[in-house]
Amino acid sequence: MKSIKELYRIGTGPSSSHTMGPRKAAEIFLKRHPEAAGFKVTLYGSLAATGKGPMTNVAITETLQPAAPVEIIWEPKIFLPFHPNGMKFVSVDAEGKETDSWTVFSIGGGALAEENDGDASVNTPDVYEMNHLTEILHWCERTGKSYWEYVKECEESDIWDYLAEVWTTMKEAIHRGLDSEGVLPGPLNLRRKASTYFIRASGYKASLQSRGLVFAYALAVSEENAAGGTIVTAPTCGSCGVVPAVLYHLQKSREFTDIRILRALATAGLIGKAEVGTACSMASAAANQLFGGSPAQIEYAAEMGLEHHLGMTCDPVCGLVQIPCIERNAYAAARALDANLYSSFTDGMHRVSFDKVVEVMKQTGNDLPSLYKETSEGGLAKDYHPM
Repeated sequence: MKSIKELYRIGTGPSSSHTMGPRKAAEIFLKRHPEAAGFKVTLYGSLAATGKGPMTNVAITETLQPAAPVEIIWEPKIFLPFHPNGMKFVSVDAEGKETDSWTVFSIGGGALAEENDGDASVNTPDVYEMNHLTEILHWCERTGKSYWEYVKECEESDIWDYLAEVWTTMKEAIHRGLDSEGVLPGPLNLRRKASTYFIRASGYKASLQSRGLVFAYALAVSEENAAGGTIVTAPTCGSCGVVPAVLYHLQKSREFTDIRILRALATAGLIGKAEVGTACSMASAAANQLFGGSPAQIEYAAEMGLEHHLGMTCDPVCGLVQIPCIERNAYAAARALDANLYSSFTDGMHRVSFDKVVEVMKQTGNDLPSLYKETSEGGLAKDYHPM
């Protein structure tokens, strides 16, 4: 398993797979061919289908254009076998002759992969010996240690400094989002809601106020992402509001110290590898860690956070990370707190393991028709046109 630094990436939105990944790929290819007289970039599958919404083309041209002219070719109907988010970079000389080509895939969370897994500039080394949460749970029970202590044993010594930077970035995104008003970029003319939710929450009694504040914090970060602001993938841009909202709310309401928050982030980092469902699972585990849950209870909270998001489609309206993505962050943050509470009432024993849910999630994703995978051709996005 890779370092959790690969999970918590600090960057700008609105999409980790459609913006951050392509930008990183363009940077790598430019570094290989600074002498090129021109570039041709072909976007395949869902990258082409929704690329103008999350500004895939802008991320690539902003990176390559200062060096040489860039031509973007859109192929939304061609899905390369390895992954729906395929890109082909081609460099040309002054006579227009191709000098090199590189096919790479943006696989989520800002990460890149090649079909043959053979490029050191794309692939990072594994730092965790154990790849299944059940294995790590047994290690915790055997050693008496917690999940964050396993992170400490496997990561380099600077992991706490990095997580401190992650936490600072998360809080800054919440603060900016709560202070910002107006309309988000794009044809949907979607108004920011975080500041309104924050103000309205203050008028409710404690129980409703708590939930309203969590909504406000999740919306704040998600809206910052939609506006292209600086956020942390947790584990993606589209799900970046869930973990910060839960941890910020718990720190503000329960006065948890920063070091305890960093340990919760480390615990969450062992959990995450996908989208909003995984973000909910990460936040559930992090919250349970803060409240002193046992390793079994933490695993149970994470399992529930993921289990109840199985089968969720990715159907962004107009290809933008706005509808339904922003509201899903708020809803998932609330679910994470519920999963934490439910698990806290148990002894941690349950029938379906977290690892089993991950297997089912993978199979569900494979079985899901491609039109529900970021193409804006199915689900909530189908037949919707902005006014």
